[in-house]
Amino acid sequence: MYGVCGCCGALRPRYKRLVDNIFPEDPEDGLVKTNMEKLTFYALSAPEKLDRIGAYLSERLIRDVGRHRYGYVCIAMEALDQLLMACHCQSINLFVESFLKMVAKLLESEKPNLQILGTNSFVKFANIEEDTPSYHRSYDFFVSRFSEMCHSSHDDLEIKTKIRMSGIKGLQGVVRKTVNDELQANIWDPQHMDKIVPSLLFNLQHVEEAESRSPSPLQATEKEKESPAELAERCLRELLGRAAYGNIKNAIKPVLIHLDNHSLWEPKVFAIRCFKIIMYSVQPQHSHLVIQQLLSHLDANSRSIATVRAGIVEVLSEAAIIASTGSVGPTVLEMFNTLLKQLRLSIDYALTGSYDGTITVGNKIIKEHEERMFQEAVIKTTGSFASTLPNYLRSEVLLFIMSKFPLPSLHHSVEAGKTGENRNRLTQIMLLKSLLQVTTGIQGSNMLSALPSSFLDGLFSTALMEDAEIRLFVLEILISFIDRHGNRHKFSTISTISDISVLNLKVEKCSWQDTVFMKKHSQQFYRHIYMSCKEETNVKKHYEALYSMLVLISIELANEEVVVDLIRLVLAVQEMAHTNEENLPVYNRCALYALGAAYLNLISQLTAVPAFCQHIHEVIETRQKEAPYLLPEDVFAEKPRSKDLDQVVIDFLFRQSKISEVLGGSGYNSDRLCTPYIPQLTDEDRLSKRKSIGETISLQVEVESRNSPEKEERVPAEEITYETLKKAIVDSVAVEEQERERRRQVVEKFQKAPFEEIAAHCGARASLLQSKLNQIFEITIRPPPSPSGTITAAYGQPQNHSIPVYEMKFPDLCVY
Repeated sequence: MYGVCGCCGALRPRYKRLVDNIFPEDPEDGLVKTNMEKLTFYALSAPEKLDRIGAYLSERLIRDVGRHRYGYVCIAMEALDQLLMACHCQSINLFVESFLKMVAKLLESEKPNLQILGTNSFVKFANIEEDTPSYHRSYDFFVSRFSEMCHSSHDDLEIKTKIRMSGIKGLQGVVRKTVNDELQANIWDPQHMDKIVPSLLFNLQHVEEAESRSPSPLQATEKEKESPAELAERCLRELLGRAAYGNIKNAIKPVLIHLDNHSLWEPKVFAIRCFKIIMYSVQPQHSHLVIQQLLSHLDANSRSIATVRAGIVEVLSEAAIIASTGSVGPTVLEMFNTLLKQLRLSIDYALTGSYDGTITVGNKIIKEHEERMFQEAVIKTTGSFASTLPNYLRSEVLLFIMSKFPLPSLHHSVEAGKTGENRNRLTQIMLLKSLLQVTTGIQGSNMLSALPSSFLDGLFSTALMEDAEIRLFVLEILISFIDRHGNRHKFSTISTISDISVLNLKVEKCSWQDTVFMKKHSQQFYRHIYMSCKEETNVKKHYEALYSMLVLISIELANEEVVVDLIRLVLAVQEMAHTNEENLPVYNRCALYALGAAYLNLISQLTAVPAFCQHIHEVIETRQKEAPYLLPEDVFAEKPRSKDLDQVVIDFLFRQSKISEVLGGSGYNSDRLCTPYIPQLTDEDRLSKRKSIGETISLQVEVESRNSPEKEERVPAEEITYETLKKAIVDSVAVEEQERERRRQVVEKFQKAPFEEIAAHCGARASLLQSKLNQIFEITIRPPPSPSGTITAAYGQPQNHSIPVYEMKFPDLCVY
C-alpha cells in the first residue's frame, strides 16, 4: 500500500507537490512564478509545514548538486530566498537550519558560481530581522569558509576578484547577523576575529594598486569602484563601528599581528592607513583603547629593529592626533611615559650597539643611524600629539617630561663614568627636544598657568649647564613660550635697524596676569640671561637666542618696571664685556657689545623717548665710524672681525647715568635706573660650571673630603644594614610627628587661651631674653684687669685701677 502511494504523485503530501511544481521541465525557463506564489501562500497558511518544506528543498538541492544539475540548484535557492523574505513565523528557526545547510553545501563546492550563489543567499538572509531568537545556531563554518574565499588565488583574475568579494560580503553578513544579538555566537571571540580581520586587511592591502590602475575618479566605471579593497574597507569600518567597549582589544590585536607577520611597519604607509580607518570608525569614547593597544605593542617590540619601532611610533602619532579630537581619557601621560621610556632605551641601544646591553663593533654605526631616526620619530610624535592638547594638559605634560630630566637637584639617579655621561647628555638633549616640540605653537594668554614654577626652576637649572647645545635648547623653549604673537621670526638676525615700524610688530598691552608673572619670575629670567652671557662656549646662535628673548620679553611681558630692569641688565652685560672679569675671548666680548647695541636701539624706539633715542643713536654712529667691530652687522657676519678691545673708550659705551637722566625725565624710575644690576646668586649657580653631572657629584665628594682634617684619626664607618636604615626612617618619622604636635599645640594655645595667659607667656619670654642680654653686656663691657695689679682701698678691699674708655679693648662681637 505504501509503495503504491509513493509511486503515485496524487497521493504525495501537498507541500511536496507544491515544491515539485515550482521546478520547470527545462531549468533555463527559471522558477515557475505562479506555482511559487501557491507555495508561499501555503507556507504562510500552514507555518507548521515550513520546516518540512525547507527539508524537502534541501534534499532536492543536494541531489541536484551531486548530479551537476546547476540550473535546478539556482531555482531551489531562489525559492528559498523568497520563502525567507515572506515568512517570519516562530517556526522559521527549523527552516533556517535547512537553509543554512544548503548554503554550506554550495560553499563547499569547488565551482565558483555555486560559491557566489550561496554567498548571495546568505547575505539576503543576514539582512532579515528574525522575530524569534535562536539559541543553538552556529556560524563557525561560515566564518572559516568566507575567510578562505577572501584569500582566493584563482588563476582567472576576474573569477578571483568575484570570489574575494563574495567572501567579504559573506563576512559582512555574518557580522550583521550576530554582532547585535547576544543569543547568537559571540563574533568578537579571538577565534573569529583572528580570521575575519586578517581577511579584510589582506584585501585592503591592494588598494594602492587599484588606485594606480584607475586613471581618475571621474573615468572609473562602477565595476572598478566596487573593488575588493573598497568593499573590505567598508566592511572593516562597519565591524569596528559596532564594537563595544570590551571588544576593542579583540578587534585591534589581529591588526597588530597582521602588520607584524607581513612586515608592514617599515613602509608604514599601509599601517597608517589601517589605523586611520580604525580611529575614524570606532566610537570616540573608545579611541583611547586603540592608543593603549598601540602603546602596549610598542613596549612588546622594544627589542625590535629601529625601523619597526619607528613605524609603530609614526602610526601612534597619527592615531593620537585623531583620538585627541574625541576622548583621550587617561592615556595622555601614559603615552608620554611610554615614548620617553622608548627614547631612553634607544639611547642605550645607540651607545652599546646591541639590544642586550653588550657592546659590539660590527653593526654599531648602522644601529646608531637607525636609532637616531627612531629618536626623531619619537620626538616628532611627542610634538604632534601635544599640539592637539589644551593648555592645562600641556602644562601637565611639561612637568611630567621635566620630572624625567636627569639633574642632581631633582633627585634623579645619575650615572658616573664616560658612558654614563654620554647617556645622561643624550637623554637631556632628547628630553629638551621633546619639550621644545611640546611648547611649539602653544597658544594662551595666561603665562602663570602655562609655565608652572616647578617647571621653570628645573628649566633654569638646565640653562646654567656648560653644554652649549643644552643651553641653546633651553633658550629656544623659553622663547617659544614667550612668543605668543608670532614675532620671533622678525628677530632671526641681530641688527641695529633704524626704523622698527618696517617689522610690523604685533604689540599688545601687558595684562595683569603677565604683570603678576613677571613680578614672580622676572629676577629668574634676568639672572639666567646674565649668567648665559658669561659662557665662553657661546656662538652666534646663542646670542641670537638671547637677543630674541630680550626683545620678546619687552614686547610680550613688559611694563615700565620691566623695561627699566631690562635696560639695567643690558648695561650690566656691557660692563661685563668692558671689565672682562670673566676673561672672555675677544669674540664673546664683541658679541656682548653688539647685543647691547641692538637691544638698546630697539627698546629706545619702543619707548619713543626722543632724548633716549638720540643718545643710543649717537653711540651707534660713533661705533660705526671708529669701532664697527662692536656692532652686530660686523660681529655676526659670516667672517666676523675682531680687534684688541683694550682701546674701547667711554664714547663707545652706553652710559647708565645719561640713560637714567633722560628716562627719569619721562616718568621712569631714575633711582632704579641708576642702580647697577647685580644678579641674585642661588644654589642653582653651582651647576653653571660643570662639565657633566658625574663630575659635579665627584666634585661635591671631593670638597667634603677636603673639609675633613686629614691628620685626624678617622672614626670607623658604621656598617649600614637594613635595621640601621629602618631605625633611621622610624626616628625621622617620630621627630616629624613630635614637631607637628608641638606646632599644633602652639596654634591651639594662641587660638583658645585667654589674653592674660598669652600676655604673661610672652612677657616671661621677653624677661628671659632681657636677662640673657644683660649678662652678655655685663661680660663684654667689664673693664680688663690693670697690668700693674690691684691697690687696697681704705677698708682693706682690693680695687682695680680705672682705665680710660678710649684705652679699653672691646671684643669684636660687642654690639652698641
